[in-house]
Amino acid sequence: MPSTIGVEPIADGLHRTRGAEVDLAFRVRGSGPAIVLLHGTSANHAVWEPVAEALAEHATVIALDQRGHGRSDKPAQGYTGRDFAGDVVTVLDALGIERAIVGGHSLGGRNAWTVGALHPGRVDAVVSVDYTPYVEASVLDDLAARVAGGHRAFPDVAAIEDYIRGRYPRILPGAVERRARWGYTQRADGQWWPLADPDAMQQLIEGFRTPWDAEFRAVSAPMTSIRGASSRIVSEAAWSAAIADRPQDRWILVNDADHYIPEEHPELVAAEFVRLLAS
Repeated sequence: MPSTIGVEPIADGLHRTRGAEVDLAFRVRGSGPAIVLLHGTSANHAVWEPVAEALAEHATVIALDQRGHGRSDKPAQGYTGRDFAGDVVTVLDALGIERAIVGGHSLGGRNAWTVGALHPGRVDAVVSVDYTPYVEASVLDDLAARVAGGHRAFPDVAAIEDYIRGRYPRILPGAVERRARWGYTQRADGQWWPLADPDAMQQLIEGFRTPWDAEFRAVSAPMTSIRGASSRIVSEAAWSAAIADRPQDRWILVNDADHYIPEEHPELVAAEFVRLLAS
């Protein structure tokens, strides 16, 4: 049956679903087989910009603002892996797309494998960048504190960019500009605030404490995992435990990277999607 959920253009070249329980904003570019890209905690669709541009000549690339972020809805509750996975299906249905490669970074990586497990008929392959089911509780405690500390007012865009450079020291200069451009809004008093909802951020980080490891093991589609050797999120132990769960998968360790690989080595990440398209 055709989807009852519509799609409408919004500002800045984005689209949004219309009529879903939670409406999602996203950018679409290119044509061909579909790729869905899911960002990490407190980020937005634009962190994927260089990857999406590289893939647009090969595929229809859909980069989402996940619920609680960017220009998507920010419900009071509903930030489990199942909720995020359902949002991907909502967008695919709204666009009339049956199947896609689903890739994500951090939160998005967890959500990508959850889509693969819960909706196997919609997923051709999964790419999970720097997240596994075995991230330690202490790491999540630190993440919650960092994310909460980032929800504050900034006097201008220059101050936002200074903050971003300090928090993400390895991301490329263009990535700093994109995070500032797409991740903040100016309020009536002239101050700039993050678009990511602080209550949603804390809920989804608490949701990481449910490992979704059974879903990780259940993905039947081809799956690639990518880790930065200097990651503060995925320890060597968390990486090794995930490999033990799925030794048949493709495992890529990026030596000159920390957690934010799509914004540090976009060409490497794009190349992996191209490889999956070819296979």
